[in-house]
Amino acid sequence: MKRYVIATVLLVLALEILIATAFLSLTPTGSRVLSAFSPTPTPTPAPVLTAEGTPPAVKATAMALLDAETGRLLASTNAQKRLPMASTTKIMTAVVTLETANLDQMVTIHQDALDEVTKNQGSSAHLVLGDQIRLRDLLYALLLPSGDDAAIAIADAVSGSSAGFVQTMNKYAGRLHLKNTHYINPDGLTYYVGADGKPDPNGKPQPGHYTTAADLAQLTRYALQNPLFAQIVQLQTYDLPVSPTHHRYTWTTTDDLLTKYPGAIGVKTGFTVEAGYCLVFAGTTSTHRLIGVLLGDGTDTNQRFVDATALLNWGFALPLKPPPTPAA
Repeated sequence: MKRYVIATVLLVLALEILIATAFLSLTPTGSRVLSAFSPTPTPTPAPVLTAEGTPPAVKATAMALLDAETGRLLASTNAQKRLPMASTTKIMTAVVTLETANLDQMVTIHQDALDEVTKNQGSSAHLVLGDQIRLRDLLYALLLPSGDDAAIAIADAVSGSSAGFVQTMNKYAGRLHLKNTHYINPDGLTYYVGADGKPDPNGKPQPGHYTTAADLAQLTRYALQNPLFAQIVQLQTYDLPVSPTHHRYTWTTTDDLLTKYPGAIGVKTGFTVEAGYCLVFAGTTSTHRLIGVLLGDGTDTNQRFVDATALLNWGFALPLKPPPTPAA
C-alpha cells in the first residue's frame, strides 16, 4: 500500500513538472521567467585596434587619427583646438550638396565663381564663364583640383547664394554634433579685412571659419559613407568630355598621398596662409580603415604627406584587443 501511495505521489509530481515546463517554454510569461533564471550569456565583444606606445611625432599644430570602424580616436594632438581648415571645408560643401540637391541639375558658371579665384588667390578648376555643367560633375571639380570657383558655382546653384548655402552648412554641423565647427563660406578661403570690415591685405583674417581635428575626422567618417563621395576622393584624375553646353575639362587631384601610399583612399588637401598646410586622409587594408587629420602641418606641402604616411603605418600596426569596458 505504501509503495502504491509513493508511486502515485511521484507520478503526480512528474506530471506537475511536465505541465510547468511546458508553460515556461511555450508562453511569453514563462519565457520571461526562464530567462530571469538563465539569462542569455553576454557576447564577447569583437577585438578592436588599441592604441599602444607613442604615435609618431608630426609637425602639425593639431592631429587626429580615427578608427573608422569604431569612431574611436587612436591618437591626437590638440584635437579639440579650434583652427582654420582651408579647403578641407569642401568636405562639408560636398556632403550638403550630395544630400540636399539634384545632382543632375545643370549649373551655369557665373562671374562670381571666377572672381573667387582671381580676387582671392584661390585654387581653380578653370571653369569657363557661361558653361553649363551638371552638378554631379562639379563635385569632381570641387574635390580633385579643389576648385574655389566650383565651390561658389555649387553654392549658387543649390541655395541661390553662398550665404544661403553656408547657413545649411552650419545646420549640418549642428546636426552632426560638430560643436567646434563653424563656416563663413563654402571653400575655406580666409579673406583679410581691415577695421572697417572691407578687404585689406594688411588687415586681419576674417573670423568665424574654424573646426577641430576631432570634428573634421568625424565629418569625414560620415562623408565616406556616401558612395559617390568615396568614389570621387580616391580618384587621381577625372576627364569631362566636351559637350554642347561646356568645354572639355581634366581635373587632377591635389592629394599626393594617393600615389605615395598603397591603400590611400583620399580625402582632401587644404592651404591658406592662415591655416597652413592641411590634410584629411584615409587609408584601408583588408581589415581596417583609418581616417586622419593634420591642420597647420609644416612649412612645405610635402610634410603633411610624410606625416600621414607615418600615422597610417603606426595605426595599422596596432594590436587587436577587446574594447575597454564602459564606465558605470
